[in-house]
Amino acid sequence: MRRVGCLLSGLLFILSVTSTDGFARAGRRVCATALPSRAAAYAQSHVQPVYQPYLTTCQGHRLCSTYRTIYRVAYRQAYRQLPQPEASCCPGWSRANSHALSCNRALCWVPCQNGGSCTFPGRCACPPGWTGRACQTDVDECAGQSHGCGQLCINTAGSYRCTCQDGFSLAADDKACQPLVPAPEPETFSQAGLPSEMKEEMKDLKSRVEALEQKLQLVLAPFHNLMPSAPEDVGTDPISRLSHSLQQLDRIDSLSEQISFLEERLETCKC
Repeated sequence: MRRVGCLLSGLLFILSVTSTDGFARAGRRVCATALPSRAAAYAQSHVQPVYQPYLTTCQGHRLCSTYRTIYRVAYRQAYRQLPQPEASCCPGWSRANSHALSCNRALCWVPCQNGGSCTFPGRCACPPGWTGRACQTDVDECAGQSHGCGQLCINTAGSYRCTCQDGFSLAADDKACQPLVPAPEPETFSQAGLPSEMKEEMKDLKSRVEALEQKLQLVLAPFHNLMPSAPEDVGTDPISRLSHSLQQLDRIDSLSEQISFLEERLETCKC
């Protein structure tokens, strides 16, 4: 009986110690710290004396009543102080949420700036263009030669841009510079690029304009000279000459309208 009681008490002790409530499931970057212990109840075995009465034969062959002591294993509830370890994060780390076992979120005492992220305790991972423990310092890309600008480099907050000197413009890669292309002059049609019918029409109009200019000079001569020389087909009186002049002016206006119409056709023509 004594061996059985010791075995049961030992088993109960092992179960109480190996209970899942007493140990925390640790993950990465977890440091276990011992908090104040707690009282755990368990069944404790002990030897209990039992006084058992019985009858025996006394002197003189008489029956006598007496007691004898026997021992048995009994159990009682006892308490012991057990340490209560708890999985806490190592300094500089924290859990992403209350359900996470690992401590994978780093803590930065100075908040990361300009889009940086905290990847190690007290250290930020900075995006391109920024540096420093908290990504608070702008990187001057124009100080070195890694910017790749063809002519001028202008530093900006977190970046840079290329520009060109007067007379140049940025290329398609926004880094190289190329000379400015002069503005094209108004496109004129050469005689070789025009259709044959249009060439003939222009030639005829040109000859007609030249003839009208010659006649106009003759018509306007009376107004500039005191002794004008009249054309052969015009009378010598001033009225005839004035009438002839007005007719010539009408012809010039009509011809000018035709030239304007021809110029519009030339502008819309895709040769």
